[in-house]
Amino acid sequence: MGLFRDSYETRNINGYSNDEFMRLLGINNLSVNKDKLSEITYFICIKTLSEAVAKLPLKLFRETQKGTEKAVGHYLYSLLKLRPNPYMSAWNFWTTIEFQKNHFGNSICYIDMVKSGRDSGKVKGLYILDHKNVQIWVDDAGLISKDNAVWYIYTDNNGKEYKLCHDQILHFRSAISLDGITGLAIQDILKMSIENAQNGQKFINTYWKQGMFSKGLLQYTGDIGEKAMKTMQSKFESMANGISNAGRILPVPLGFNFTTLDNKLVDSQFLELSMWSARQISAAFGIKPNQLNMEQKYSNMELNQREFYLDTLLPVITAYESELTWKLLTEQERNEGMFFKFNVDAILRADFETRMKGYGIAIDKGFMTPNEVREKEDLPTDPDGDKLLVNGTYIPLSMVGQQYTNAPLKGGENIEE
Repeated sequence: MGLFRDSYETRNINGYSNDEFMRLLGINNLSVNKDKLSEITYFICIKTLSEAVAKLPLKLFRETQKGTEKAVGHYLYSLLKLRPNPYMSAWNFWTTIEFQKNHFGNSICYIDMVKSGRDSGKVKGLYILDHKNVQIWVDDAGLISKDNAVWYIYTDNNGKEYKLCHDQILHFRSAISLDGITGLAIQDILKMSIENAQNGQKFINTYWKQGMFSKGLLQYTGDIGEKAMKTMQSKFESMANGISNAGRILPVPLGFNFTTLDNKLVDSQFLELSMWSARQISAAFGIKPNQLNMEQKYSNMELNQREFYLDTLLPVITAYESELTWKLLTEQERNEGMFFKFNVDAILRADFETRMKGYGIAIDKGFMTPNEVREKEDLPTDPDGDKLLVNGTYIPLSMVGQQYTNAPLKGGENIEE
């Protein structure tokens, strides 16, 4: 970690606070609207990732000599699959985790374990902590313990502080980190792009509220006082502005001439600039524009989903699986080959015809049993479906041609007999 300046080094997880880094990116973090979720592209990206992770079932597996099997009998299997804590379903838990990780850069979850008794060390539940009440202390000097460690200081609503070691916390950080400990919030990287998109949306909203009526010049050939000018201006705007006045005929008093300043959206390249901002925002989240319906790159939905999984979701769920396996399983369980893994079949699932053809090949070639196929389709198993099947006419290449002779075949009887 390097030299430790004081007793502890505190890492701020309430949005990255390194102003020098922001200046290197050309970001003025004092002029940006804090309500980032009001920008629709940013909100859609957050929602897309949160729901994509939440809809993937998390399962516990064990590697054995016969292959990988589900560890259904383990107590953590149902805990993480159904309800990580009494107050949140698995869906709500993972949508919240993914949202906080992207929006704030870090998502902190407390591992509640049994403290004593026969079940000591077992996980009772996982509780998401408010990121605003958590500070990260990096004990480089070993002041708290002999070994250098990362500590999480949580302050509850009553002001009481809890010192939690790193092995009591599930810490999910964003993909971008300058120190490997705290994540950088995407909203901080995109401050200017999001601000531009928000200003564009305000422009559109104002344009509609004014009845899509362009600004213009009101000319008068005679002389008019300042007070009368303001009165006429106010009266004219009340007749021209607003949705209710859109498309209506505007009466112009005698002696006045109104000339519009035609500021079309096309002339100001508003659509191009809006699309450019939206692409920047989606790129920061690692989401392709076609996934957000910005363009129709592929007509093949299966190919589109596979691309989304490989380029966007795979790095996300790999980080989750690594943290869960290391923090929730004991060293003995890990040595026995146990690990957590998200089931991605919900994303990579092909259409019915393609699946049936693939299953047929898998069974015919002898590397999947009928029951394994039936399980993937959520069908009940069959008593005779656990055997691998293969076409009985297949023979090794070394035996090709022997079936046409009277010589005995290796491992079998003479064909003619």
